[in-house]
Amino acid sequence: MTAPVFVDTNVLIYARDATHAGKQQRAAEWLSHLWREQLGRTSIQVLSEYYVNVTRELVPGLPVEDAWDDVQALMTWNPQASDESLLQRGREVELRYRLSWWDSLVVAAAQLQDCTLLLTEDLQTGAVYGSVTVCSPFTSSAMEMSARYLSRQAGRSAHPNRGRPRKQRAPAPASSN
Repeated sequence: MTAPVFVDTNVLIYARDATHAGKQQRAAEWLSHLWREQLGRTSIQVLSEYYVNVTRELVPGLPVEDAWDDVQALMTWNPQASDESLLQRGREVELRYRLSWWDSLVVAAAQLQDCTLLLTEDLQTGAVYGSVTVCSPFTSSAMEMSARYLSRQAGRSAHPNRGRPRKQRAPAPASSN
């Protein structure tokens, strides 16, 4: 796998959630792979959601110092800023795909970072949003996706064809002269 992979909040939370051992293990495997290959991407929105959820919603909650250490480590992934370009792209995604505003911002951040995969359980696995394909990290392993998905992506255009295909003109008849 050589293309960047966007990681949504729920994957980061499950990596810290011992109450869901199966999901915790799978999330940890994905994150380990992304750290090793230096392919992980995320956004400031995701990091903010992560911090709030692991310190206030997770039972037992993660100490704020540990949560902040996680956020600082993930800052090395150069998270997509919440800026005008993200809001503009988010609005385009929202209008085109009819996603919630928050999901639109996640998809937009993945697109702006040239990610081919979006790891999340919040959207339908296999859904394609422009150049980004949704993948549940809890049903596919990083190794499966490396072997299966990115080999198909090599020749694929990021922008699907729109409208009717152009008609091919018949070749002109050969002259009898």
